[in-house]
Amino acid sequence: MKSITNILFLILLLISVMGNAQIEAEKDSVDIELFKIQGDSVYDTSISLNEVYVFGPLKFASKEEKLRYYILRRKTLKVYPYAKMAAEKLVVLNDSLQKIKKKSKKRKYTRQVHKEIEEQFSERLKKLTRTEGQILIKLINRQTGDTAFGLVKDLRNGWRAFWYNTTAKFFKISIKAEYHPESVHEDYLIEDILQRAFAKGRLKEQPTVLNYDYTTLTNKWVAKKKE
Repeated sequence: MKSITNILFLILLLISVMGNAQIEAEKDSVDIELFKIQGDSVYDTSISLNEVYVFGPLKFASKEEKLRYYILRRKTLKVYPYAKMAAEKLVVLNDSLQKIKKKSKKRKYTRQVHKEIEEQFSERLKKLTRTEGQILIKLINRQTGDTAFGLVKDLRNGWRAFWYNTTAKFFKISIKAEYHPESVHEDYLIEDILQRAFAKGRLKEQPTVLNYDYTTLTNKWVAKKKE
């Protein structure tokens, strides 16, 4: 299990800080309400809002199906923050590595970050179950566009990635796993869980880098269920 958690330590790399824009309303001489976003000198008559989904009630064919969904929801809500952090830290790490010219210094910096992450998250990641670990691997692909195997290979070397993948197989975890909500029903359920959690404010949303539309996915799986 230690080898698997080391994979996760390597992927959770650095954290980026995002500020929330403050909005203030003002009126001009003809009583048209204008808005100005802090840090911007341009006024407008409207504010662009994020897309909002209208969710239908959850329906289950059996108690067993309902139980599986809620177990999946508990595990997904637990590991999503780690995947989100992985993407944020990866962006910062790559930006930092681009500024370092010597390969030896890049390796030293990566090892340093890896050690810091291990010290910070070791105990929490060791407590993940096998299924939670597999969900996390898929969500890392959702947030970064790369597999855990690919990230390990890029940040270390192919030989280390090979051994990580081989060791993970003993625990029935694939670090090459990808996220496909358009073709894998469990992945769609994970996406549904995430979107509902984002809407309720239970999780802070970080847009996926993958190319799919939640509404299209929902229509597809609903139609397929009726067949």
